[in-house]
Amino acid sequence: MKILVTGAAGFIGSHTAERLSKMGHEVVGVDNFSPYYDVKLKRSNENVLKDSGIYIINKDLRDSDLREHLPKDVNYIYHFAAHPGISSHSSFHDYLSNNILGTKNLVDYALQLPDLKLFVNIGTSSVYGLEATCSEISEPKPASYYGVTKLAAEQLVLQKSREQKLNACSLRLYSVIGPRERPEKLYTKLIASGIKKETFPLFEGSQNHIRSFTYVGDIVDGVVGVIGKEALVNTQVINLGTEAEHTTKQGIEAVEAVLGTSITIKTLPKRTGDQLRTKANIDKAKALLNYNPQTTLAEAVKQQVAWYKHHIL
Repeated sequence: MKILVTGAAGFIGSHTAERLSKMGHEVVGVDNFSPYYDVKLKRSNENVLKDSGIYIINKDLRDSDLREHLPKDVNYIYHFAAHPGISSHSSFHDYLSNNILGTKNLVDYALQLPDLKLFVNIGTSSVYGLEATCSEISEPKPASYYGVTKLAAEQLVLQKSREQKLNACSLRLYSVIGPRERPEKLYTKLIASGIKKETFPLFEGSQNHIRSFTYVGDIVDGVVGVIGKEALVNTQVINLGTEAEHTTKQGIEAVEAVLGTSITIKTLPKRTGDQLRTKANIDKAKALLNYNPQTTLAEAVKQQVAWYKHHIL
């Protein structure tokens, strides 16, 4: 199968592209190499993918000429590309243009593909709001621009599946960690602080936040698990993550244990829009995809520390 992966130079997108290639698929990536974080890290991911025979097209999904630059014989689309997270440096327009308008352009491109079997939107537990512990039928209550625009993007994709114009599903991911995690995310920052003996900035109250910290390899298991199951997953929203819960404090302790050092914390003012608790309800993923994440937090942190020491230091 020929598979297009958007956001292929990013954290989860690069892991997915690599896995798909190892499964024997022909993978084409697309990424705009946004400066949201150090572009050198994305170029490093790109080089890893090149070694697997994966070519990445440097293209912004907000451009109106996607059909002229992207392949026309694609069988699957995995849509990871988005303006991520909660950032005081990002405007509403950043989220609007990347997450909604970019997705709309990609959907328009997908509708012209004669052999497309499935459009897989990569969603987020952030659409559930401050307490993300529910099933896929629960009412979304996003509490950030990111969550709002990712929900809108998801519905743009699913609208076309409900209209029977393409097969599509959306996978809502929970707190993904592991090698290649973005530099502003929790574990990469913790590891950097511990190794460099720097103070770690932590938003007030967030030590008690609860998360389904899910290893990226376990997430990719579910992401690639939809292939060949178009009839089962079409029109569906599916949660992917671990059912195990840990506080941010436990996450800090896990990093300290692997590094063999303590991390000094500096408390910052509380951040608006932060989720208080996420716990992945994966009953549907188990039933439809035989999904069974197994990686412990300790093992995930161990893998991420090893990656950081080898690729970042």
